[in-house]
Amino acid sequence: MMIGASGLRGIVGEDLNPELVAKFSAAFGQFLGNGLVVVGSDTRPSNQMYRYAVFAGLLSSGCEVVDLGICPTPSLQLMVRNLEAKGGIAITGSHNPSEWNALKFVRPDGLFLYPEEIRQVVRITESKIKRVSWDRIGKVRRDDSAIENHLKKILSLVDQQEIQTRHFKVVIDGCNGAGALITPGLLQKLGCEVIEVNCEPHGYFAHPPEPIPSNLRELSQIVKSEGADLGFSHDADADRVGLVTEKGDILPEDYVLLLVAKFVLSKRKGLVVTNLSTTQALDDLAADFDSRVRRTKVGDIYVARCMRKEKAVIGGEGNGGVIVPEVHYARDGIAAVALILNYLSETGSSLSLLARSLPRYYMVKRKVKVTPGRFPPPREYLKEQFRGARFSFLDGVKIILKEGWIHVRPSGTEPVVRIISEARTREEAESLSRMGMEKVLKVSLEN
Repeated sequence: MMIGASGLRGIVGEDLNPELVAKFSAAFGQFLGNGLVVVGSDTRPSNQMYRYAVFAGLLSSGCEVVDLGICPTPSLQLMVRNLEAKGGIAITGSHNPSEWNALKFVRPDGLFLYPEEIRQVVRITESKIKRVSWDRIGKVRRDDSAIENHLKKILSLVDQQEIQTRHFKVVIDGCNGAGALITPGLLQKLGCEVIEVNCEPHGYFAHPPEPIPSNLRELSQIVKSEGADLGFSHDADADRVGLVTEKGDILPEDYVLLLVAKFVLSKRKGLVVTNLSTTQALDDLAADFDSRVRRTKVGDIYVARCMRKEKAVIGGEGNGGVIVPEVHYARDGIAAVALILNYLSETGSSLSLLARSLPRYYMVKRKVKVTPGRFPPPREYLKEQFRGARFSFLDGVKIILKEGWIHVRPSGTEPVVRIISEARTREEAESLSRMGMEKVLKVSLEN
């Protein structure tokens, strides 16, 4: 089981059992001080079991519960604010495979709990949780308006008429997750001809739910065979989205944020916030608009928190997760879909041409299933191995060299260490990746 910036996460029936879910839900209710709590989930079959465990924990701590049923995580985050709830719980394994699930805890402002707040919830679980008496147990009521509420907010952000004039033909791969219940409807309202793929919300994923290039091959084939203008693919809770061009080319994950940022900055200059693992292309693009980029630790709560504090105009992570302040400070794959269509309609261009206009770098991503012993290695060792480099120890270690950068960090969502490198050429990126494996990760494991 993992407890981190993304909440409580584990394998169904092993690390994450109903008793533990009920315990953490009760602790969260106590942390909030009772009141109204919103609960929703993605489509995983295990969520029926966990939903009742969450209800039991919250009710036992004196909370009132609003059950949103199946809905995207960003829809739930927006609903917490709209209902002026004390908080929310999203039951979702997000991009993890079916055997994983998680609880994501939401603050009254719609952001996920800050790391220091999660530590408070953990401390409550380690002490005696306060339970209310029989006559103070709250009730559960159903509310099915989260998706419609989210759609209205997104549609108010874009030029619907302009998008409708393009009559886009769009393929949407919902991965049989929560996005299947919202994005096809959004596309229809924007005048698109919609081809639905894996849009049955039964939770048996047709492919791994993470919207990375290796999982978008079916979408690529359908876009080409149908002669579509582009294709989108969500993860299980639709806070991320992947992109396929009209030629069937699968775009790197970072391109979602790059395209949305370029569109937003063309309207309004300002600060862009992202994490340490996002492409250098974002800095180049921001500079073209006399804007700058600020980087945080990996995790949407770190990005969202910085965006709100610094009043950023756009932000997100290089994994297909975009945060649009006008909607809310939440990673939102559905809002990203609407903004990309607006960008396409305004320019009259194709997705492949817009992608070609972006600064070009090559990124290599690896993950190794290990638990590092001493991580990162001593700073003196790193400075000796990477002479003349600049370092950031904000999240693992990021090494910035003349030819590119290497970022090595323990994942917050899986028991792995991630090695990410980027350079101007594929060969240099591969070389940097090997250096990260041999000079950083291997040394960490040996200590």
